[in-house]
Amino acid sequence: MDAYNRLLHKIENAKPLEFSNIFDNIIELFKKVWLKGFLMVLIMVGIAMLVGGVFSLIGLSPKGNPFAYGINLEAYLDFYSSSIIQNIPQTILTTTVSLALISAFYKICIQFDAGKQQVVEDYFQFFKKDYFSKLLMLGIIHTGIATVAQLLFFIPYIYAAVPLAYFPIVFANNPELSEMEIVKASFALGNKKWLFSFGMLFVAGLLGFLGILGCGIGILFTISIVYLPTFFIYKEVVGFDDTNEIDLIGEQNDIDF
Repeated sequence: MDAYNRLLHKIENAKPLEFSNIFDNIIELFKKVWLKGFLMVLIMVGIAMLVGGVFSLIGLSPKGNPFAYGINLEAYLDFYSSSIIQNIPQTILTTTVSLALISAFYKICIQFDAGKQQVVEDYFQFFKKDYFSKLLMLGIIHTGIATVAQLLFFIPYIYAAVPLAYFPIVFANNPELSEMEIVKASFALGNKKWLFSFGMLFVAGLLGFLGILGCGIGILFTISIVYLPTFFIYKEVVGFDDTNEIDLIGEQNDIDF
């Protein structure tokens, strides 16, 4: 069984998950990696501001104010739709960078979760040519799906947000898979555990936004917790590289007999 089919097999046969157990794990790991998450978010925000500034400078950012002449629903909907479409190039670039940084953050989290004494902190490990070209395609796919979902407004976007959230964790642990295999695996896991994932992401989001109470800037220190639910759900369903060998023995026995 190749890596992709093995991944789908584990997702399809995923065991029920316990909310309290994963929530406790999220809190415990966040205590260890909050500073690493802060640095990741800081880099992400810095790059996003730089990209936004460049696009604004060359005149590719949306212009106008839908409320310039009062509240007009039709004007707002037109502005909303046109802004999403005009922002596609900028969104592709920022999404690609975000996927690379979040994937690197997950690799750091794996080391802390495993209790390693020597932790390698490389936030730019996925900016290498071979990885980044794949991430660029994932960024295009991510942006395309998100854009269509946004144009269809609220409910489709809520649905799509869960599978899309699994892109970086699936990529980080399976960089050898093709782009479409990563997308299909992310949607398979997102659909399989959609309600559970949504609940965990919602709770983590509330916790992450508590940082706004610290004069607003505090959110930079807390918001990285929103990336941990998918980390632990993936861990429980699929497992990481250091535990996969044990799983493979069982799977190999099933195949042989």
